[in-house]
Amino acid sequence: MLKKFTKAERGWIMYDWANSAFSAIIAAIILPQFFTTLTNGIDGATPWWGYATSIATLISAVCAPFLGTLGNYRGYKKKLFSAFALLGIAATAALAFTANWKAILVLYILGSIGFNASNVFYDGFLHDVTTDERMDAVSSYGYGLGYIGGSTIPLVMSLVLILFGESFGVPGDLACQISFMITAIWWLVFTIPMWKNVHQVHNVEPEGNLLRQTMRRMGSVLSRLCKSKGLIFFLLAYFFYIDGVGTIIHMATVFGETMGLDSNALVVILLVVQVVAFPCAIAYGELAKKYGVRNMILFGVGTYMLVCFVALALEPLRQISSGALMGGFILLAMLVGTAQGGIQALSRSYFGKLIPAESSNEFFGFFDIFGKFSAVVGPALFSLVWDATNQVQLGILPVLLMFVVGFVLFLCVPRSMEKIK
Repeated sequence: MLKKFTKAERGWIMYDWANSAFSAIIAAIILPQFFTTLTNGIDGATPWWGYATSIATLISAVCAPFLGTLGNYRGYKKKLFSAFALLGIAATAALAFTANWKAILVLYILGSIGFNASNVFYDGFLHDVTTDERMDAVSSYGYGLGYIGGSTIPLVMSLVLILFGESFGVPGDLACQISFMITAIWWLVFTIPMWKNVHQVHNVEPEGNLLRQTMRRMGSVLSRLCKSKGLIFFLLAYFFYIDGVGTIIHMATVFGETMGLDSNALVVILLVVQVVAFPCAIAYGELAKKYGVRNMILFGVGTYMLVCFVALALEPLRQISSGALMGGFILLAMLVGTAQGGIQALSRSYFGKLIPAESSNEFFGFFDIFGKFSAVVGPALFSLVWDATNQVQLGILPVLLMFVVGFVLFLCVPRSMEKIK
């Protein structure tokens, strides 16, 4: 499958395989379930999962432009990538050694910062490993393999341990903690191809006072971005629609449990997302060649609007029967899976083809801030509406609004734009 890619492209793609285990096990499935079970009966504790997600992404967002600019200096990108990847790996491993819900939130925040910050440099390496013509395919394969390999394989290993561990003396809580260690090891081992085969090609030389130069370059990048109205519209649209994507990823497990799904049903539904997302992420890259990246992104945002309407319809289904509720959730999972990887992959490559290779990390730092600040807004609004109404399904309303605004703003993006000079 990967033979058509260069060694550098394969190494880059494999980091999606490596760190997607964190997305699935820590951010989306097992740790949220573990946290919900752990805080059951503790008044006001469960919504803190959404707040912790917002705290982590806020810190990541504030730091992203500075880190992106710093990573553009010769010799810095790989060192900074490694430092934050190792922070995420270490925090994930540490989750295996505590059952204190406050400590878990702190480690989750640290792990998320490591995950998010390493991705700033990872995205910036896209220009170092491939060309504009191959960028959509490389980006899409990264997300696709992340879903089927990085997410599904360690997730299934962990679930087998959790579901059947009792039969050979491993209680459920311990099985969850072992799954956190599996995630850390998986992330570490499959980052090796990235460390070995991906190198910084485009860079600038550090001169004089590094802090002053970095701040000056950040101002220059912001000025260049502001001169491109089309790119500004894209980034604003991205801010809104990726908010919805991130909120659904982070809050899915808590939403499902609160709606009445048991752990086994949640596992089935979340696995459906992973399995469907694998071919669909790759398909988005192929379909973009025929229909255009712009149209495929709009299609993905439209799909997510449909996801929100289905989610709002789940409450009536719950009143009918548990089987009807399960059917609704499976439909929801399939819809999410068709769009989740594709919309993220094509947004990354769409932006990448509009920025200069020699400043890619600086620009991706600003790209990341739009994505991460949106992830602050979404989970926080979801949790606030849930808190205020005591109805978790109403937390979907602000998420739907984000998709609608993102869709409208993306329609304002010109069909053709020149690369920023």
